[in-house]
Amino acid sequence: MKNLLFILSVLLTTQLYAQKSLKIEMYFTSLNKGEANPLQKIDVEKATSNIKWGHEIKVYPEIEYQIIEGIGGAFNEIGGEALSCLTETQQKELITNLFAVDKAGFTFCRTAIGSSDFGIDAYSYSETPEDYMMKQFSIERDQKYVLPYIKSALAINPELLLFASPWSPPAWMKQNHSMTGLTDQPNTLRKEKEIYRAYARYFVNYLQAYENEGVSIDRICIQNENDANTKYPSCVMPPAQMLLLATDYIIPLFNKNNVETRVYAGTFRTAEKLDLIEYLTMDKIDNLAGVGMQYTSPLIITDAVKMNPELKMFHTEGHCYNGQNSVEQAKHRLEEAAEYINSGLSNFCYWNMVLNETTESGWDWPQNSLININRVNKTIQYNPDYNAMYILSHFVRPGDVRIASLSKRPMISVKSPDGKIKLLIQNTDDTDSAYRLNIGQVQSELIIPANGITAIVIDNK
Repeated sequence: MKNLLFILSVLLTTQLYAQKSLKIEMYFTSLNKGEANPLQKIDVEKATSNIKWGHEIKVYPEIEYQIIEGIGGAFNEIGGEALSCLTETQQKELITNLFAVDKAGFTFCRTAIGSSDFGIDAYSYSETPEDYMMKQFSIERDQKYVLPYIKSALAINPELLLFASPWSPPAWMKQNHSMTGLTDQPNTLRKEKEIYRAYARYFVNYLQAYENEGVSIDRICIQNENDANTKYPSCVMPPAQMLLLATDYIIPLFNKNNVETRVYAGTFRTAEKLDLIEYLTMDKIDNLAGVGMQYTSPLIITDAVKMNPELKMFHTEGHCYNGQNSVEQAKHRLEEAAEYINSGLSNFCYWNMVLNETTESGWDWPQNSLININRVNKTIQYNPDYNAMYILSHFVRPGDVRIASLSKRPMISVKSPDGKIKLLIQNTDDTDSAYRLNIGQVQSELIIPANGITAIVIDNK
């Protein structure tokens, strides 16, 4: 019966599109250089004989997949410190460009619980050894750079969804007594029950302290890159330990303290291990709200979604590259986002939104960012990655539903609650090219510009 209803729905939708012409608007963002406001509306032109022709776009609005939660990037201490060096006017302009709905309009962002690798140096909120009751717990460090950064974004977009994860527990909770790895002793969480209880209190105190600052955290992931043993803050946490910590300690304490923040496993990656698949085969995984993942093959994500379609899965970190912030690197952003979203994840989260002029972490690791701030000259540089993320976030919005589509070029296709269809597509040819757009029995021939990303907005009303 379900299959019959689906077939009837497809036939009905096809007939609807056969009865009307498409109302199309097109918008374009070049990737040749970063621009503060890179989006431009372009004419909807039909293909002509002197334009390279042969590409097809097929869209199936009746075939729906996951609901989109949003697009965004990560707040970090180094970016917050750089932002603080600008004038108040410059800060507001930059944050507006990132978070205002008529600009990039970021909606789903990340922050660290304690220091990430893009903290100025390693720190936690519990620096006093064996402080099991968190009597000396303090988020004072975050009040200098991190919280002002986040609050400035919330002032522009109060609906901004935030998730958080630690790179490392406090040093005294670990076997090596260090927040960083590559030490003589194991870079792992101690296994005593009193440590598990203390770490659960640590999470509760963090969430309550942030709530008192007016910053609500929608969800946490228990451990960033749980297989990482690095010179910067990290902690190796096998899936079984992660699940035990969550189900027996963190979630019960959240419930006891009326903490509404949801608990997710992860963040998993498959760079070295298949911890994600191992986790999905365990008992009690349904006690968690879902799983966060990064640097993961689309094939593994697709398998994971099929293994547990009821478990919410979301993206936690985009490719960090090497600080070159090149045009060539930006040309891969839509492709990267499409791989995660088209595999079934509910969002795409870029890594560092803002860095300083060095592009480096507190451990001398250069990485890309959307924006670089020169702290001496007080100048702002928008990078090509910013352009790619701008158009992606501007058109792929929370509440949109991913729909089926076919193209040989990187593409994301969604349908908004008001019925509009939005396609993000990248012409990877060196010249403008003609594309035949097919929805049902309706065809339109469009010219898609080279060297950028095009948004096609279709209103079928």
